[in-house]
Amino acid sequence: MSLIRLIDGINEVVGKAVSFIAVIFAGMIIYDVIMRYGFNAPTTWAFDLTKMLYGFYFVMLGGYALRHGAHVRVDLVTDNLAPMARRIIEILGYLIFFFPFAWVFVTKSWEFAMRSYAQGETTYGAVQLPVYPVKIAMAVAACLLALQGISEVLKLILKKPESHHVG
Repeated sequence: MSLIRLIDGINEVVGKAVSFIAVIFAGMIIYDVIMRYGFNAPTTWAFDLTKMLYGFYFVMLGGYALRHGAHVRVDLVTDNLAPMARRIIEILGYLIFFFPFAWVFVTKSWEFAMRSYAQGETTYGAVQLPVYPVKIAMAVAACLLALQGISEVLKLILKKPESHHVG
């Protein structure tokens, strides 16, 4: 189904692109440590910026992680069930738990981001960085996670192979 391919593809591209941010913030931490201990000249910006980049990195990978089956699952009950019963339980889990959570995550993170933007919220460090870009990223990440949930449910309904078995 093209909708499944589209959603999976978006989360795959986002996940791979965002993974490079880990290299950037690791480099910034190394630079700050060298400056601080090697030259006694710590940066004023590295701590706040790396903290924000890590938050961005962590939250943006939710849809990618769901696509690849990397979220925590409790399979104690479903492991011993027949495949059809397992699929039904998983679909019910998405409908009862995942989608209500995703809806709250999407709506509240959007409100959170817009309030931050309207207030011109900044960090409290020596360099006051705007916070709203990371909070907007949280709302985008919530949407990506919800979309991936739709893809996963469609795969279960259509009896498609589970995404985390795909390379």
